[in-house]
Amino acid sequence: MPHSIRSVASSASLSPESTAPSSPNSSQILDDSLSLANDVLPADDGKHYVMVLGGLGYIGSHTTLELLKDGYNVVVVDDLSNCFEEVLNPIRILAEDYCREQGLIMPTLRFHKMDYRSEQMRQLFPRYAAARSCITGVIHFAAFKSVAESIERPLAYYQNNICGLVDLLVTLQENGIKNFVFSSSATVYGAKANEGKPLREDDLVHFDETYIDEMGQECLRINGSKGLTCPYGRSKYFAEAILADLAKADPSMRITALRYFNPVGCHPSGILREDPRQKPTNLFPVIASVMKGKKPQLEVFGSDWETRDGTAIRDFIHVMDLAQGHVAALAAAKANPSRDSFRAYNLGTGNGMTVAEVISSFEKASMQKVPAVLAPRRAGDVGACVAATQRAETELGWTTAKGVDECARDTWNALNMPEDCLA
Repeated sequence: MPHSIRSVASSASLSPESTAPSSPNSSQILDDSLSLANDVLPADDGKHYVMVLGGLGYIGSHTTLELLKDGYNVVVVDDLSNCFEEVLNPIRILAEDYCREQGLIMPTLRFHKMDYRSEQMRQLFPRYAAARSCITGVIHFAAFKSVAESIERPLAYYQNNICGLVDLLVTLQENGIKNFVFSSSATVYGAKANEGKPLREDDLVHFDETYIDEMGQECLRINGSKGLTCPYGRSKYFAEAILADLAKADPSMRITALRYFNPVGCHPSGILREDPRQKPTNLFPVIASVMKGKKPQLEVFGSDWETRDGTAIRDFIHVMDLAQGHVAALAAAKANPSRDSFRAYNLGTGNGMTVAEVISSFEKASMQKVPAVLAPRRAGDVGACVAATQRAETELGWTTAKGVDECARDTWNALNMPEDCLA
């Protein structure tokens, strides 16, 4: 049953490409329906929480919902630089509906509006400890993520994605938090993506490894990545390397790097969806802008790739599947104390589709033509990028359940919801 949630799509106040936090030093907490003073946390009587940094963004919000559905109490930290506080409403509504249907108690959801790099962030963990509660794991979605913008503003990306991560890790070490899930990217594979084979986690390792090949010969796998195409990709590679070094120095850590491919779609209800404050750059939100008349046409970047129709091939994964992959990673790290202290997993479907095929899926779902024009390749792009998924299936017990047609259908459903129905 559709819910009434106020639309915030027109309330963005930042410039289209701005990544500055809206208020790095402010903080707000929501606990069920109760608003609390900034400096007070009630006694929680031993509650455990998962902290989700960037938890109101596209992937973060869907992951927050899946954590609540799985029974986790969640602390969301977000500076709202690329999302809206109103996203809390659909998360809460959908989680409450699910719990009611399943006969479950609704977990606690708290929200703090702050920059994850701020001094307030360092003070947050002791506040929870003082309230007789405990943060047992952290999922990190707070990195900047635009390939094009990273080329224009590399220092901003290194400052947020690298310097911010280092400070965060120091804080986690100070507070004894071991379970850390990092939002990485398939861009870390660099030029390897252009070889036309599904990308395996072993295609990028952070320390030299020996392995036995198909002929039974011992071989050496050299660490590092080649052909990284943009500062964004380099920031994700550097971040993984830092995490691997930390895990080697402190084997008690359980650090999981989840290498995303191409998240698309939204919650089937349509009330939780991708609604960036900044200018959208990913394929589905750009198609959405075109279908809403906010953009005259879709540019298809590159029609001369060595693919079946000349457009780039990507591994498009439904965001709900991706969100469930984070819950699986968090649980697996806790359940397997003998696991490597650093472990990387691809989160994709293992099936590549061209941009042209995805547009066709959207046209099928909408029964409308998507106005599109061919454009030159973008700097930093690769021709094909598809995941090998066996490691995640085997070690996390996770597989995707939804295809591109469902992604297109869910996105179209969200687009058709009345603009004034979000409150």
